[in-house]
Amino acid sequence: MKISICLATYNGEKFIFEQIDSILNQIGQHDEIIVSDDGSTDKTLEIIRNINDDRIKILINKGERGYTPNFQNALKEASGDIIFISDQDDVWLPGKYDVMVENLKTNDLVVTNSMVTDEVLNVTNQSFFTIYNSGTGIIKNIVCSTYYGCCMAFTKRILNYSMPFPKNKEVSIDLWIGLVAEVVGKVKFIEKPYLLYRRSDNTVTQLGSLLSRSDRPFHMKIYKRMVTLFAVSKLAVKYKLSKKM
Repeated sequence: MKISICLATYNGEKFIFEQIDSILNQIGQHDEIIVSDDGSTDKTLEIIRNINDDRIKILINKGERGYTPNFQNALKEASGDIIFISDQDDVWLPGKYDVMVENLKTNDLVVTNSMVTDEVLNVTNQSFFTIYNSGTGIIKNIVCSTYYGCCMAFTKRILNYSMPFPKNKEVSIDLWIGLVAEVVGKVKFIEKPYLLYRRSDNTVTQLGSLLSRSDRPFHMKIYKRMVTLFAVSKLAVKYKLSKKM
């Protein structure tokens, strides 16, 4: 069995070595880390190349720029039976790989807890799950998503059902994959943390409630959730019809 770790980078020179090193220390010799870079202008790619490990495959995102297209670029190249998503500035804790692979024997997507830290990895919250009451539930997660890619791993089957990804940019890639798994498979949330979730000035995802999680106008937040609900409802109908055939 082969594992693919999909990692999106952009000007991540400050923490990228620490993250990749924590991953390489756990994965197998036949696994792969697919790095998709979104046009970094710092030493990110130089640092990665200097690691000099054949398991690392570097892609340059030549399409639309941005967090979501960059991750999609990596996911499209994943050849593993199991796929992990990884941010560029976190740190895998010991056991993450083994626990997730083991749980994916009986589940289609697994989400582990994480410890929230500051930039220098001082723990500021022992459990990310407590911030959002993380868990399954389609409506629950559309209202306030608890699917964070850096804490997720899933089977190739889930990736296949997730693609092609919704064209509407309002649909978050992490949430979309999580909701797809709820529709077509089995999801498990693991309470034990297996990640140091670093919060730095360059972190893309913000913590907070529905109202404070981003600075977008409230009506756009509602629109985002309606678009996501429509997309997952469409998938659910299509999946149910396919099961009847």
